[in-house]
Amino acid sequence: FDSLPPARYKETMSTILVWIQQSETKVSVPQVVVDDYEIMEQRLREFKALQSSLQEQQKGLNYLSTTVEDMSRKASAEVSQRYRSEIEVIHGRWKKLSAQLVERCQKLEELMTKLQRFQNDTKTLKKWMAEVDVFLKEEWPALGDSEALEKQLEQC
Repeated sequence: FDSLPPARYKETMSTILVWIQQSETKVSVPQVVVDDYEIMEQRLREFKALQSSLQEQQKGLNYLSTTVEDMSRKASAEVSQRYRSEIEVIHGRWKKLSAQLVERCQKLEELMTKLQRFQNDTKTLKKWMAEVDVFLKEEWPALGDSEALEKQLEQC
């Protein structure tokens, strides 16, 4: 009986596996082209919340690891290997999920910066185009008015 996992182990394992599965599903949502800054902000908040949740779940993962180590000392080689393999799979998924979250957050922050820059540049360009439009619609000076013609040439 010493080599059997405690009830808390099974509960924690189940909780961690469900959490990993749900998080992997959220992270695996296909990336789409987004031109709405608010949507991008919302997605970033979701990823950051997942990162916080990942840190909160770390205690459970640590418990599983230490319990497997304790059981391995008391169990047969075959049973010990089975539990070690199980925890290695979970560690692998955990690390992959963690890396994906970091990558997605960085990429999203990068894209948000580019979108904001683009929106600012677009706003500046529209303002300039409006000024040019006003200029082009101005009345042209009379042909004999060389001073007004020179002024308009400088504006052009």
